[in-house]
Amino acid sequence: MKFTKENLPNNLTIARIFAIPLFILILAVAGHSHIWQVIAAVLFAIASATDWLDGYLARKWEIVSNFGKFADPLADKMLVMSAFIMLVPLKLAPAWVIAIIICRELAVTGLRLLLVEQGGVVLAAALPGKIKTFTQMLSIIFLLLGLQIIGTVFLYICLLATIYSGYDYFVKNKTVFKAAD
Repeated sequence: MKFTKENLPNNLTIARIFAIPLFILILAVAGHSHIWQVIAAVLFAIASATDWLDGYLARKWEIVSNFGKFADPLADKMLVMSAFIMLVPLKLAPAWVIAIIICRELAVTGLRLLLVEQGGVVLAAALPGKIKTFTQMLSIIFLLLGLQIIGTVFLYICLLATIYSGYDYFVKNKTVFKAAD
């Protein structure tokens, strides 16, 4: 795929996906070393920035694609869930918090699939979901940088935003679960 204005947003999404194994490798091989955690935090921050940038460019240039609609949220979830999972063995985040976050991500992804299947509705990110994503990314970065107090505060804010946004998505789309007459 060539790097042109028309496919730059999709290329940024693909780059984010390719950053995930490198991020995991850095933490798996040298995770307990502070310098490697800082390197992982920088890589995660850059990959997270592409989340905003790809969407911004696609909307600005009016080149929203089906690939982007599918791959962008998938890349975000893959990046964040991988990072959270890697924080557990490093003792930077409690497993129960990460389990709740991952379960919500999977549940909302399932809801999105049901909505598309039943009526072709694409569930756009609502404000609570955007807050959830932003606080997730901040918590991961701060925890990896060794700023435990602020990272932990953001982790618990993100936990609350995760629970609330999941509830919000399901309440607003509860009709998807009603049996057909």
